[in-house]
Amino acid sequence: MLIAALPTGPLAANCYVLAPAPGGDCVIVDSGQGAATQVAKVLAEHDLTPAAILLTHGHFDHVWSAAELGETHQVPVYLHSDDHGLLTEPAAGVDAGFATQLQMLLGPGPYPVPADLREVADGDTLSLAGVEFVVEHTPGHTPGSVVYTVTAEDGVPVMFAGDLVFAGSIGRTDFPGGDTEAMDRSLRSAVLDRPDVTRILPGHGPGTTVERERATNPYLRDIAGRP
Repeated sequence: MLIAALPTGPLAANCYVLAPAPGGDCVIVDSGQGAATQVAKVLAEHDLTPAAILLTHGHFDHVWSAAELGETHQVPVYLHSDDHGLLTEPAAGVDAGFATQLQMLLGPGPYPVPADLREVADGDTLSLAGVEFVVEHTPGHTPGSVVYTVTAEDGVPVMFAGDLVFAGSIGRTDFPGGDTEAMDRSLRSAVLDRPDVTRILPGHGPGTTVERERATNPYLRDIAGRP
């Protein structure tokens, strides 16, 4: 399985390109600012054709290029319905101070929305590019946050975690739509209840594993220690 990680935009949000092998279809996971140019290089290098775009949540740094890439390649874009509003109002997902900066960064709008926008829900299985993606709804960072899990050839689960969990940290819950209690529940079900070997590909920073985060992530250790 081929997985390319591409940090995008000023917040270095990870965009991923996944394919069973070179020379076939692929899936793009999250597509922040400037993702289209970087994705095009990966597609050309490995002779890949996009089949779909999966979004882990609606924050601008993960979705900004989704409409452009969807139109360029004529593919559907998947996002949980609870975050659809963030596509047209990205400032609604940040605090007032950041919203002012965001408008300066993105311009006044209107903002592009994917032409073929589809919903995902908890428990869905999406068969795309010859790979099965299992969807788990993980609210807390945003109401519509999800993680997508695939199984690699060696049987190891690979989770595209968005901003649920990072190496040594977790997603923030202090923006509008954030919910600390929901985040705790999502971290229990989507991370702590998973096999240790599960690879975590987060929305920012380097990859990690459930085993490593269970042992070293202070936030997860705190949650695991509660009844």
